[in-house]
Amino acid sequence: MTMKRFFCIPVLFLLAACANDLGNYDYRDLTEPDITGIEANISVLTHARLQLTPGLGGNDFPDDRYSFEWRTLARSADETVTVIGTSRNLDYEVALPAGAYTLFFKVTENASGVYWQQSCELQVSEATSEGWMVLCADGADDRARLDMVSTVTGETYTDLLKNNGMPQMKGPRRIQWSRFADADSPYYLLTDDGATRLGRNGFEWKEEYRLVYEMGNSDDPRPWVINDVTASKMMVSGSKTYFAECLVSVGLFGPIGDAPLNAAPVIGCNIVTQNIAVFAMMMYDLDTKRFVGYAPNLRSPDVGGYAPLQEMNDLVKLLGEMDNGGRVTGDAFDEFPQGLDFVWMENTKYDPNSTNMGVIYTVLRDGDRYCLYGTQLGELWSVVTVGDCTQALSKAYYGDLSGCTNIARAEHFAFSSLKNYMYYAVGGTVYRVDLSEKPLTATAQFTLVGETITCLKFNIYRQSANLARTYDLVVGSVKDDTGTLRIYEGFNSDGNFRGVAPEVHSGLGRIVDVTYREMLK
Repeated sequence: MTMKRFFCIPVLFLLAACANDLGNYDYRDLTEPDITGIEANISVLTHARLQLTPGLGGNDFPDDRYSFEWRTLARSADETVTVIGTSRNLDYEVALPAGAYTLFFKVTENASGVYWQQSCELQVSEATSEGWMVLCADGADDRARLDMVSTVTGETYTDLLKNNGMPQMKGPRRIQWSRFADADSPYYLLTDDGATRLGRNGFEWKEEYRLVYEMGNSDDPRPWVINDVTASKMMVSGSKTYFAECLVSVGLFGPIGDAPLNAAPVIGCNIVTQNIAVFAMMMYDLDTKRFVGYAPNLRSPDVGGYAPLQEMNDLVKLLGEMDNGGRVTGDAFDEFPQGLDFVWMENTKYDPNSTNMGVIYTVLRDGDRYCLYGTQLGELWSVVTVGDCTQALSKAYYGDLSGCTNIARAEHFAFSSLKNYMYYAVGGTVYRVDLSEKPLTATAQFTLVGETITCLKFNIYRQSANLARTYDLVVGSVKDDTGTLRIYEGFNSDGNFRGVAPEVHSGLGRIVDVTYREMLK
């Protein structure tokens, strides 16, 4: 901690010439402050209040004769200077990005311009580095608003994007993390108005974070979700499906081909492992009402030079005909259906036979009949012996959901990665279906009286320390324009949430999506 006194005397040589000129000058002595009460090293969290009350010694320093300033100098390449206070006492809600700073406190005698300054080291850490990111709709125009329940502080922070310089975006869809985004901006905010990344340091925003700058053409997509698949990303926007290879670096998105494909917003893929050489994704074509597979590495001459876009039944046939085609297993259904209406698709880590292939669940409707298909995707090329999967595809599950209570009114579904369970929400009630029983029936788990459930999911964690939490049911609800987040413990309860007391966080916006922000290394 240092203190210095500065005199602003521009022309020292004139002093000698004016030695005998007594004139009308004020020769009073300046009172030098004795600045105390500021520690040499200060640590603070973002969004916390930094309050400092410095002592100035025994003399008076009235505001009409003295001015005060608190400013920070970033100890980084840009050396940004930020004024955070202009009063003697500092009371500042920390909006600085996390990092190291030098904090200066300056006292200036207004008449003479003489000032005294003291400095200390300031370390700002992020209060929102871990916790629940809660994407909300705000106001009558459904402005995208990001709230957060921090596990660092235990506090809830609202409207985190309001001062980050990002233009207002409406129609929130999803908040998510991607392993194949830039490391400094790994979060995607998806809205009706467009999509953008957000930075890891306080969710900062820059123009170049817009998704349009990740496109290999001039398209400005508006996806509902961006799927991470093996060393690549994939998304659907309108009637176009885009793919970006990220094997060496973060690649640009481009359309997957010229063939017409109006895919459902969610893409089915294996989220258990990334260690697959010839991998496939699965989509549902809303126009032709059929399952379609996309395997970009099928076009490789080494594999056989096949078309990467295949109707799923054709892909099964191709695997049986091609040299070194991967094994197709499972007999839950004979063929992939056609002509049914799409309702829901979800990727899980549920892997009943330990094949490193998570089940992809798809809910389809045929009039009043609702049915569920489960598919697993693995290694399409049997030449590969070092990967994690020994099968190419499994027809893993089929069930008739028509007998489940109020299934036609279900608005949100969630599939467990722990057990063969499906959950769905109707109004404020959550039902569970044990998919291992036949016929399929639903059991009410709980009802949130007077509330409407707007988000129902199992968060997929990446870090090993959090894996057991993947089984916790995440529920977002709204009542009187205010959102509440509830987390129901799933591992010890074995997926039966009846009687489970949830972790509750209230005072949020109208919840649209919830994703857990894990501490980035």
